[in-house]
Amino acid sequence: MKSLRTYPRIYFELLFIGFSIFLGMRLSGAFLPILAKDLDPSGALVGYVVSAWFLARVFIELPSGLISDRIGRRRLFMLGIGLSAVGSLMCALASSIYFLIAGRALWGFGAALFFSNNTAMLIDLFDSEQRGRAVGTFQGIEFIGSLIGAPIGALLAELTGYFFVFYITFGLISISCLLAFLSKELRVIGKATGVDATSRPSLGDSLKSLMQWGLLVVCVISFTRMFVMNGVMSTVFPLYLHENLGFDVSIIGLVTAARTGGFTAATILSGYLSNRIGRKKTILLGLVIEALCIYGYAVVDALGFIIPLGIIDGLGAGLVSVTLTVLLSYIVKSEFRGISIGLFRTFMDVGGIVGPIFFMALAEGINTRTAFSGGTVMLLLMAVLLLTIKQERTE
Repeated sequence: MKSLRTYPRIYFELLFIGFSIFLGMRLSGAFLPILAKDLDPSGALVGYVVSAWFLARVFIELPSGLISDRIGRRRLFMLGIGLSAVGSLMCALASSIYFLIAGRALWGFGAALFFSNNTAMLIDLFDSEQRGRAVGTFQGIEFIGSLIGAPIGALLAELTGYFFVFYITFGLISISCLLAFLSKELRVIGKATGVDATSRPSLGDSLKSLMQWGLLVVCVISFTRMFVMNGVMSTVFPLYLHENLGFDVSIIGLVTAARTGGFTAATILSGYLSNRIGRKKTILLGLVIEALCIYGYAVVDALGFIIPLGIIDGLGAGLVSVTLTVLLSYIVKSEFRGISIGLFRTFMDVGGIVGPIFFMALAEGINTRTAFSGGTVMLLLMAVLLLTIKQERTE
């Protein structure tokens, strides 16, 4: 097994870019629903601010994967970073919730191009024996940006106001864009599609490759996790902490950081764990941990319990997030990797769109406990569905 010192230079360039983008992206994580409700006191459009990020993405994930399999990853990768920068600037300039929604939508559109091609290039770099550890380490270090981003963003928001935080994000993404543009290695790996130009699969073959039970199960799990995570944890949960438990934004940032800390640790360890007990067992363990923790949030109200619960919840989420992506790469052939990742992320985006709207309606129409309980049941059902995957590819 290779050590980090033997990984190619492009791995670390992609790592720096991903870290910077994750850091910028998470700076607003602790206060975004609160800012949205300040701009729309009725609360009717709060869910749409979170959902807009995914609504724009759902239309581009699958086409971008198909295109990148044919023309290479770099151009779409670069376009994604550029659009993300413009979207964050729009959020900084937002004077109404509608402009904030538009900025989040453009930002999400760019993020879709970035993440799908970033993932494909990373998987292209490594063979099956090295892939799990390389991807796990990569995503773990990326999510350190999330770990420090949430509390830093919350502190900055209290000191300078919400909108200034988006200007910082714009600067971070712009630096990443410049590095990507100057990278010589990215020009090389960004052209590789995993298949010779003369033998690229037809559109029909690419679409047929999506009709695999294992791939569809992975996509449904991806949808449900994002449906619950974005609906409960990114929308209902911060409002619950703020309005029901009386926590201020800085405390919410600490809770978010605790969960991200657990997530980061799990992403780094997931490659080792999946090699020891298997990918499906690792995902199963993570889903059960997530489900139990989400239920736990509804029955505890002291910060001393919520922060440890957040760490454990993050551990479960990290085990699932990385290993689910790696499992997908073993299910599909390499020449269909881009379009398969596109389908995977499309399901994820749809979950991100409808989750906040659904769970906000559930929390306001019934109560917050119902939203947490509903999320718990859905994740446990996904654990059962995972067991129906019978076989993985070994290439």
